[in-house]
Amino acid sequence: QVGLVESGGGLVQPGGSLRLSCAASGFLDDTAIGWFRQAPGKEREGISCITSGATMTYYNLAVKGRFTISRDDAKNTVYLQMNSLKPEDTAVYYCATVKSVQTNACLFGSSWGQGTHVTVSS
Repeated sequence: QVGLVESGGGLVQPGGSLRLSCAASGFLDDTAIGWFRQAPGKEREGISCITSGATMTYYNLAVKGRFTISRDDAKNTVYLQMNSLKPEDTAVYYCATVKSVQTNACLFGSSWGQGTHVTVSS
């Protein structure tokens, strides 16, 4: 299993931006990767995912147009650029392996990192 480590979270004001990084311990070039988040008292929510080769991406409607997922396989890293952040984006964000990137969902796999906290507040 590939090890994943998230970073880049923090406290940001509404309307601000953050870029999350997901660094893998192994090669990612043949692995789809995604991000999900979990807010206190809420269920896990799939946010975005990207296929190997970046041929296809998925975004939850809650973040579409504000978040952008990308990957740099040379660095074994996947990114989540988050713009126009809202208080409701506050959560712990996890990156995870993805079994399938579909038009309406990410089917997450069994490996994910420890998460990075994102707090959007004034």
